[in-house]
Amino acid sequence: MLSKSYNNLILECGTDEAGRGCLAGPVTAAAILLPNNFELNLLNDSKQLSEKIREKLKPEIEEKAISFAITHIFPNEIDEINILNASMKAMQESILQLNPKPEYIIVDGNRPLNGKLGMKQKTGKIFTIEEIELLKSIPNTSIIKGDSKYLSIAAASVLAKTYRDEYMDKIHEEFPMYNWKKNKGYPTTEHREAIKKYGPCKYHRMSFRLLPEQLELEF
Repeated sequence: MLSKSYNNLILECGTDEAGRGCLAGPVTAAAILLPNNFELNLLNDSKQLSEKIREKLKPEIEEKAISFAITHIFPNEIDEINILNASMKAMQESILQLNPKPEYIIVDGNRPLNGKLGMKQKTGKIFTIEEIELLKSIPNTSIIKGDSKYLSIAAASVLAKTYRDEYMDKIHEEFPMYNWKKNKGYPTTEHREAIKKYGPCKYHRMSFRLLPEQLELEF
């Protein structure tokens, strides 16, 4: 059974991301505040749930949440600041959108949420001094496999996954040859064969190894 909170005494936010290992599309994060009486059958780490169950849970999570926010970080920004920083920044941006502001943050993973703030970059959102100070002021704990331990992180994982999948379904219509409706941008054999045949497009992460060496693109 998932725990309701890490710190029972204060307003706690859970946050998680989806799409970190993909070759195309955004990395997407969700942050969420849940009420103390929150309960939802079937909720678990989104990777352990079927697409049908995730889609069923999404509106229920949104309806019961105190507040939630979603952020996409797109390939041009991922290529500029790298995927680890982009994943953290997506969660940070989502947290800044919450109302009320959380008093504590729990994040899935093993890295501190506020390791990089105020990066100098050409693309994407630039944090203000006030936003940086706010993020620094909120204590946070990183929890390995937190999405299978805490309700708020599990709920965030479901929202991040479903919103990202919706985006990938949308851009699939523009570039159906990559079959993102099925693979969601992950490095499947089918996806890589399509990159080999058609080349990459504007939604691919050019800083990633899109093809293994034996399938390198020829220019």
